[in-house]
Amino acid sequence: MSHLSIDTVVTPPEWAMLERLLIDAQVEAIAEFQTKYFDSRGYLLCIPRWGGNDGPDDAAENMLNWTVLYALGADRAVLDRYRVCWEGHLQQYTEAKTVEVEMARDGMYYKEFPVMFDWYHHGEWLSSFILEGLADPGDRIYNERLRRFAGLYMNEDPQAKNYDPEHKIIRSLFNGSRGPLLRKATALDWAGDPVEIEGRFRPGHGEGTFAQMLDHFKDYNDVVGDHPLNLGATTLGFNAYALTGESKYRDWMLEYTDAWVERTKANNDLIPSNIGLDGTIGGEADGKWYGGCYGWGFSVINPANGEWSHRPACLSRTHYSFANALLMTGDFSYLELWRKTIDIINSNAKEIDGQTQYPRGYGDDGWYEYKPEPFSTGAFETYYWSQDPADRERAGSNPWQNYLDGKDDSYAVKALHCDLSRLQTKRAMLANDLSTPDCRMSDDMNRINPATTDALIRLMLGGLPTGRDGYPLHCRVRYFAPDRQRSGLPEDVAALVTSMDADSTTIELVNLNQVTARQVIVQGGAYGEHQITSASTGGETASIDDRFFSVDLAPASGCEIKIGMKRYANSPTLAFPWS
Repeated sequence: MSHLSIDTVVTPPEWAMLERLLIDAQVEAIAEFQTKYFDSRGYLLCIPRWGGNDGPDDAAENMLNWTVLYALGADRAVLDRYRVCWEGHLQQYTEAKTVEVEMARDGMYYKEFPVMFDWYHHGEWLSSFILEGLADPGDRIYNERLRRFAGLYMNEDPQAKNYDPEHKIIRSLFNGSRGPLLRKATALDWAGDPVEIEGRFRPGHGEGTFAQMLDHFKDYNDVVGDHPLNLGATTLGFNAYALTGESKYRDWMLEYTDAWVERTKANNDLIPSNIGLDGTIGGEADGKWYGGCYGWGFSVINPANGEWSHRPACLSRTHYSFANALLMTGDFSYLELWRKTIDIINSNAKEIDGQTQYPRGYGDDGWYEYKPEPFSTGAFETYYWSQDPADRERAGSNPWQNYLDGKDDSYAVKALHCDLSRLQTKRAMLANDLSTPDCRMSDDMNRINPATTDALIRLMLGGLPTGRDGYPLHCRVRYFAPDRQRSGLPEDVAALVTSMDADSTTIELVNLNQVTARQVIVQGGAYGEHQITSASTGGETASIDDRFFSVDLAPASGCEIKIGMKRYANSPTLAFPWS
């Protein structure tokens, strides 16, 4: 492994002290959060329910960002607490059963996976678990669990025939450990068993009664057939490959992704929102390519306010699925589908009341739901992946990108102060929450969860915040502490990505410890996908030609390193540098 030694003494910069403060403060806050909202077994202190409002996925979201926070360099206690709560919630929701909802009468989880639901919610449920591999890929239980989960979509489980290899489809929007739902879904399937609402609970969609909860989902019926949200399952294939290196996971993931690429080409470059059980576009939606639940034309009345609500979820996260294929293969052509989607939508703009407006949906009468701003979902992410100037134009203005372009030197400090303020707000919410467990829904605590990592991921890694979408971490660099044989920055060390382009990434490293040296390993990408070609610092350039290099930081030292790299040149792996 190539090696740099840094002994230039620097005055500790404000961003570095704020960064370490934000990491350390979250360790403390997570301990307070766990103590209040989980029991000693890791069971969430709430009323366990099934459904799209406050179901098991929301229970798992109370651990959102914990695993990636540890992978950034937080104390081991964060990972330990996550494991207690993750294992506890698996058991809790395996034991929890519905009475009236058919699919969950024998348990909401089966084989430690939701019995049957959509990938909008599966992705949210899996968000912390997917990133656990960055924290400790050698964990045996994690390895077994990930293989089992991926196998649910590769027909390795005889009880979960989710995938049709002939037509290359996942057979229903509702799928899971008991297979696909091959009938129309009911409002009860989505809302869960009847429950007292008024004076007791505060449903996240604003309903005041259980009748309104049912009414919210009354049109969520057409789930049979494949849907773009199901591409979220490729994250399981990606992660299983990165963990094991077994080609079957890569092969399945690309087979399924490529099938969607071909369907989209056949549909005039617009991704269809329903594929029939026979493989035809719109086959379970009366031939309408835009049909189905969460489709392009999916608009419903919100019973909480009586207004139209437009929910084409097929457009909300799908771009990340094609980025899974880019991460796996290094083939930038996987981004082309989403570029064309953005361009086609915006090419159908029209003048309304003297103003150019852009559509968001497509239904029986053509394009609709016009807004003054161009459609831009996934536009910035596409530019992040491609670094193509044409994609930058689609993406528009972005404060983080302005900083990377040298237009706002104050961005890092402001962003860290903002997240510290957000953390303090959440701690105040926790202290002021007087609710009892029998009056809590599983999602009530989501807004209080103190793990706050967006600024850290951008600034430390040059990465896209992972959020709650259930996809891998996309970043330019990642760090390891070899003395403790763990992922993340060593204690007292801070890192800042100051600029990026297609071929290089510039970082600053600072050792805040005034008496003890630290060693850090810098890796290209979260999964070693970027090959590092060189590292330049202090006027000297070292040739690297590896996934990583190490840096020795003398006490109180710091440096700027410009890293040359070939992006997406390597197969992804979760293996640590010393494995």
